[in-house]
Amino acid sequence: MLKPAELPGYTKKYRKENYRFRSWLKIHADPKDLDRRFRRLHQELFADYDCSSCRNCCKQYRGSIPREDLARDAKALGMTVEAFKARFLQENEDPWAEDYLTRSRPCDFLQADGSCLLGDHKPESCRTYPHTDQPDRMGSLLSFLDIISICPVACEIWDRLKEEYDFDGFMVYGSIWE
Repeated sequence: MLKPAELPGYTKKYRKENYRFRSWLKIHADPKDLDRRFRRLHQELFADYDCSSCRNCCKQYRGSIPREDLARDAKALGMTVEAFKARFLQENEDPWAEDYLTRSRPCDFLQADGSCLLGDHKPESCRTYPHTDQPDRMGSLLSFLDIISICPVACEIWDRLKEEYDFDGFMVYGSIWE
């Protein structure tokens, strides 16, 4: 498995191939079978991976806290909701969003030891990242190409899927990717 620092160069090198594989999956893969494969690889690879040794996701993304979790999270840190929002959060610029964003990147809750300041109250979006065991992977393949540049386990899952599907990296209409 690649080290977190190796991901940007690796995914840049295989960018065209990864886009071709995404297109190939959209045409050839059965969505339910793809979900099963993602879930199986997720369980296998995350069983032995210590995410606190990486935390690229926390370093590259800003965290988001759903409005309904504000009181719980503030209480967990011994703060009022207003103090919690003032110290850690800002309004989401998306008018349809139901959450607040952390003020900075890396995430304001990331601790030096790789743990999350929120502990057991970590937002669901963080707990489930990189979402490789979630349903409807077919519908999120484009965003998954960003995820593989951040998460070493997700990148390994992607590479293993290429092997499992016997993908050779070339397509008849491959010239459109040049």
